[in-house]
Formats: sequence, C-alpha cells, structure tokens
Amino acid sequence: MKIRKALMRDVKHIHKLINGFAAEQVMLPRSLNEIYENVRDFFVCEQEGGTEAGVDEAGAPLFGAGALHVLWEDLAEVKSLAVAKAHQKNGAGRALIERCLTEARELGIKRVFSLTYVPGFFQHMGFREADKASLPHKIWGDCLHCPKFPDCDENAVIIDIHG
Repeated sequence: MKIRKALMRDVKHIHKLINGFAAEQVMLPRSLNEIYENVRDFFVCEQEGGTEAGVDEAGAPLFGAGALHVLWEDLAEVKSLAVAKAHQKNGAGRALIERCLTEARELGIKRVFSLTYVPGFFQHMGFREADKASLPHKIWGDCLHCPKFPDCDENAVIIDIHG
C-alpha cells in the first residue's frame, strides 16, 4: 500500500468513495466542487505500483482517502477519512491518519481534531474525546453550513501534536 498526496486525476475517485459511505449515513457527503477546491488537503491510499487515473494495475480505483484541513494557526481537522470496505482492517485508515498528523507536525500545528461516527478508531491512535464547543473555528466556519446543524450527531476527538 502507498500513501501519497492526491492529484487532480484522483478527485472523482475520492468523491465516489466518500459519497458511497455518505449514502449509508456513516459520513457526511462532499460535493465534487468541494473536493476539487480542497484537493491539496487530501492524501490517497493505493496499491503499491498504482498507475494513472487513480487506478491500480488491476483497474481498481484508489481504496482510501483522507484530508488534513487547516482551520487556524494551531488547529487542523482530519476530514473525509474513507477506506473501501474490502480494504478495511489492513492499516490503510491508520496510515492515512499518520500521514495527516505528520503533515500537521511539519506545518507546526499543535492540535488536530476530527468529527466522526467512529471515535474508537481515532482513540486507538491517541485522540481523546472533545467537546464540540471547544472548536469554535470549526463550528462557526463549516458547521453552520451543514444540514445537520445544530443537531450534529458526530463525535469530536482531538490530539495534541508534539514536535
């Protein structure tokens, strides 16, 4: 498995992956436009030796994606983390989060959070539960535009980044 920064050719595959889970109500949907605008936030997971157009040698699309979105000088969010069901439990989700945390460290970001329906997964990686009210940049930036606001049923988790 290989983790790399997303490219423009990956956007439609990322969109399909995320919105497949959104259709099952296990994550929020993302528009194609939103993914294009934020493509530099995304990392993707593919088979080692992946080829052009976001497919591996067998013709399978990318099987994982996740983004690190900077919100403030000391705060970023891991968002849109998705791994195809056939590839879950093989370390892809963990690898995507680790790559996001590495980038956060490189940028000098001190705290990274996520809003998730699976907080236990993040807690195994050192995140702790957080009160959404402690994330005002998120609430007043993105959440106001969410169809679930103010009745969000996602769980907030956060981790402190060190050096």
